[in-house]
Amino acid sequence: MHPVNAERVTHRIGSLKPNAFGLYDMYGNVWEWCGDVFGPLPGGEQTDPTGPTIGKERVLRGGSFLDRTDTCSSTGRRGADPAERDFRFGLRIACDP
Repeated sequence: MHPVNAERVTHRIGSLKPNAFGLYDMYGNVWEWCGDVFGPLPGGEQTDPTGPTIGKERVLRGGSFLDRTDTCSSTGRRGADPAERDFRFGLRIACDP
């Protein structure tokens, strides 16, 4: 499969079109760190599922500019040690009013 980002480079935030919710750069730019511990998710249809409560790895979501299109989605997830550094990892700062 081809990468979702044909140029295979990161883009300046907001330079591409937003998704259906009006959010920019949700997948295909860099993997985004999440607070969830990585592990198996509960079965069945879930809304905002959480994994285990303890573990070494944290969740990364969304895929990066070097990944195939099938991993660049809101359901694309992987685990990594929080001490791991990679140019394909980033984070999104969000505010909950």
